[in-house]
Amino acid sequence: MKMLRFRSPSIRSLDQEILCTIRLLDDSELSCSIQKDTKGQFLLDHVCNHYNLLEKDYFGIRYVDPEKQRHWLEPNKPVVRQMKSAHQPYMMCFRVKFYPHEPMKIKEELTRYLLYLQLKRDIYHGRLLCPFVEAAYLGACIVQAELGDYDAEEHPCDYIRDFKLFPKQSLKLERKIMEIHKNELRGQSAALAELNMLQRAHSLETYGVDPHPCKDFTGATAFLGFTATGFVVFQGNKRIHLLKWMDVSKLKFEGKTFYVIGIQKEKKLVLTFHTSTPAACKHLWKCGVENQAFYKCAKSSQIKTVSSSNIFFKGSRFRYSGRVAKEVIEASSKIQRDAPEVRRAQFGQSRSFNSLSHKNLIMNMEPLVPALPSTNEYEETAADSENSNLRPQALKDEDGFEEEEEAGGALTISETAYSPCASMLPSPVDDSQGGVDLLFSPVQSPARLLRELHADPDIQAQLEAERARDRAYERTRLAARSQMSGVLTNSLRLLSSNERVNACMLSVVRFVSVVVGVLLVTVPALLLLLESDINWSFLHEIRQTPEFEQFHYEYYCPLRRWILCRISMAMENLWSD
Repeated sequence: MKMLRFRSPSIRSLDQEILCTIRLLDDSELSCSIQKDTKGQFLLDHVCNHYNLLEKDYFGIRYVDPEKQRHWLEPNKPVVRQMKSAHQPYMMCFRVKFYPHEPMKIKEELTRYLLYLQLKRDIYHGRLLCPFVEAAYLGACIVQAELGDYDAEEHPCDYIRDFKLFPKQSLKLERKIMEIHKNELRGQSAALAELNMLQRAHSLETYGVDPHPCKDFTGATAFLGFTATGFVVFQGNKRIHLLKWMDVSKLKFEGKTFYVIGIQKEKKLVLTFHTSTPAACKHLWKCGVENQAFYKCAKSSQIKTVSSSNIFFKGSRFRYSGRVAKEVIEASSKIQRDAPEVRRAQFGQSRSFNSLSHKNLIMNMEPLVPALPSTNEYEETAADSENSNLRPQALKDEDGFEEEEEAGGALTISETAYSPCASMLPSPVDDSQGGVDLLFSPVQSPARLLRELHADPDIQAQLEAERARDRAYERTRLAARSQMSGVLTNSLRLLSSNERVNACMLSVVRFVSVVVGVLLVTVPALLLLLESDINWSFLHEIRQTPEFEQFHYEYYCPLRRWILCRISMAMENLWSD
């Protein structure tokens, strides 16, 4: 563990220094001391300098706040302000933030190795879904990169069991991995095996997806994500929506509701989702804004500050401050230096190695569909199904910390369809207590509301009475409106349109602000030119121009005499009274 002490030019006492610990992709840790005004960019640069990494725009630093909500560390804000009331030392994680759309365009082997480590974590924690054949090939690439060629004398018949590659690892999968490792990957170096793994992984649907749990308008559980292609929605293990970035016109949120506004098949599309907390909704919105700017814009100068809402004087404002994907690729192509040394983790130090078994990583062994046989029978069924997807299971938070593991114990999630690890949720929940539904309050859970509406006859009767009252009120309102004049009707419509009124008010405020700003600048400048005796060279040159002399004698002097005359008359009337 390396230490770096960071000091500002001013002298500060030791009690103002804050210790930060950053967990890297290979689970090693890097520590440094910062000051209260140190910004997030310093920590990111510190980690990149540790690796000697130049292609650093793909990476970021993530942390978990005291409410168990995950965030990306913003580079242009002080670290202390972002961590809020978190206990010291600050615990953070260095992770891939933007997955390269084409890994082959990455210039340096070091960057590809770090992306390989991230994808290995995604596979292990169930975020990267893959069919049986793809899973076997990816697992074989990992084994080849860490062990090298198969050697019958060194590797026993069950050597694959030493690797924990997938949340659920069947015997048939291990045999397939062993077969590919023996026959297809022989002779490949670690770098080549890692590159083959990246090429195969980036073609999968969930490549680069960091799932955000939510509820759709029907109350069904969905997972939202952002990729290089666009905005994606998963239900079960199926992608039900893909909205390309060119078709996404706006992302916004209000409270716990997240909106995606776009165009699909030449029609306006509005997707609405509900998160468990306002903080989770804001984090989802920020991730969407950053991903859209990174992958969609051609230059960073095109990035604009976006607002979370159209409501007047309300909403959050946010702007992505880094380089975009095209600029990163161009900068990578211009790198001219000797390739830095890649310090790969040894086999005994790797996360894939069986030494991880001492941690409380409990896998959710529930069947994927209801009413299946026992766990052992299910394992045999899953092993025989080569076309079925390897389902991700609920694991302990990969970005959680050892103290939480010891205090909280092993937790799981009861999602049988698509279940990324517990770290995807603001706070892990117990399988026996309702799973993802517990993230939503009983009153606000869309699924529970729908169940109650269909089950309770009293509620149905009450809803029918409310509908009858609404219809009667609507008929009365339409009759009254028909008696009004056209001008009054248009006025009421204008006043009832909040968006139109707010837009008009905002335009007026902007116009008044611009006029006041122009006056505050031009009036003092004119008085300086016309009334002062300052004889600076540039002021003297302006006063000598014909246009200025004409303005001075034909307009300004008569106006000044008229104002002075009016002031003197007012003073005389005041004294006479």
